Amino acid sequence: MTSPAPAAVPPQLNGPSRPAPGPAADEGLARRLRALACTAPLHDLDTRKANLAGEYGVYAMAEVALAAIDLVTLNMDFDTGADHEQIVARLLPRVAAQAPGRPHAEHERVSRWVLENLINVGSVDRGFRAVYGTFGADGVYVRRDYDFKLIEEVPGPGGTVFLRTTDEAVNVLVGALDTDVTSAQIAAEVKLEVLISRGRLADAQLAAEQARYRTVQYAETLRKTLDATRRNVRAVDWLKTVPDMIAEALEHVADRYRHENAILTNIRKARDEAEEPEHKRRAAELVDIVKDCIRRHTQLQSRLLEAGPLFRAEQDRQAFATPAARAGLDLYGQLVAPVLPLPVEQATRVTDAFFARGTGLRTPAAVRLTDLVDVLLTPPLEREHLGAEMPEPDLIATPDDSRFSEEQLASAMELLDLPPDAPRRLSGLLAEARRRDPELPYLVALLAVHAASPAVGTAYRQGEQQLLFAVDDGTVLDDEEFGGADLIVGKALLDAAGMAADRKDAA
Repeated sequence: MTSPAPAAVPPQLNGPSRPAPGPAADEGLARRLRALACTAPLHDLDTRKANLAGEYGVYAMAEVALAAIDLVTLNMDFDTGADHEQIVARLLPRVAAQAPGRPHAEHERVSRWVLENLINVGSVDRGFRAVYGTFGADGVYVRRDYDFKLIEEVPGPGGTVFLRTTDEAVNVLVGALDTDVTSAQIAAEVKLEVLISRGRLADAQLAAEQARYRTVQYAETLRKTLDATRRNVRAVDWLKTVPDMIAEALEHVADRYRHENAILTNIRKARDEAEEPEHKRRAAELVDIVKDCIRRHTQLQSRLLEAGPLFRAEQDRQAFATPAARAGLDLYGQLVAPVLPLPVEQATRVTDAFFARGTGLRTPAAVRLTDLVDVLLTPPLEREHLGAEMPEPDLIATPDDSRFSEEQLASAMELLDLPPDAPRRLSGLLAEARRRDPELPYLVALLAVHAASPAVGTAYRQGEQQLLFAVDDGTVLDDEEFGGADLIVGKALLDAAGMAADRKDAA
């Protein structure tokens, strides 16, 4: 007889389960994990608001954070960003609406706290990091780091600092991650046109705002490409990738411009024909949003047309730039590490030589002869009208709010004018001062504590003959008003001959 066939073993009992077949399924999971990581800093704000000193539980911090990202995105331009103080000022009404009974200073503190946490002030690189796992081609689970920023500070003209939102922040606003900008823009505007034709202006306003976010993201992609070109032209593929992107972007801008003008005509028609005040208001807001999209697309088109000449200019500049004459200095390996084990007297010779030559060029004290001749030979300009006469200011004498009078200071200095060979205890000086004036011991104690660390070098350079000093020998002060150490207070004679010799050498 033949033995019966073995029963089928369920897959979960026949070995370890495998991840979903193919990289596409796992890549989709990774995209969702990264999308979830971008929202984590916003949820973390509501978690950490309990650590603030005060009752801040009434504020919805994630809501304020989304409003801050929205404001920075809409206020930044192609070349510049949003002003920090302006964003705080525009956040205040939303924060105040959440807690109208709270003071204005608290509303401003919440606005600044949310904005600084979105910038991640206090971290080294001012960025966020999330850890997620994926399966490799061999089925091994691998943990990966995902570094991102939401709002970053960028330098502006004249030493100013602006705020710009990143692609991740824009994706948080529109609820997607790594979406193709062109397809998302077309889909958003088709949706906008359909909603307007059906009269759903409330939904159309949301679609219009999403279309504007995608326009900002498209401009950010081009700006980063041009910035990378200015730094290193070899880091950007100008042979195929960037030219294709520019051609596609120009075609996209032309299509969107025609499409948005048609949408603008329909919105104005809906605004003029609407009878309800709410419909008129939403239609007017849609007009402003679509006009802003047209303005941004026009600006984007001008930047796209300047991209080619910029690449050729940067290629010439970087190709024919003079190479560095010497290698850079390894500050830690060549200076810090060898100097740390040395004694101070040997290390100071090395550091003095380094900083004397490493501080850069100094501006010459004398002007150049050519500049002086230009100034002397330039004819004087006619003086303009000086304007209205300035009124005389009303000056009010500042009241003297000093605790101690001049007489009390003179009395304290008389007590502390001790012979060089006869120092005294602080307890005795306090007792004698108390017999003169009940307030005088406080001034004597203050001067004695200040003398515990005398400025010997300053007194020496100023030519002082004597210097008040105070030394702690471990004796405890026994006094009815003061505690601490019973200092030994005295006068020290300075080397007058040495001072004279030093001044003579300096002269």
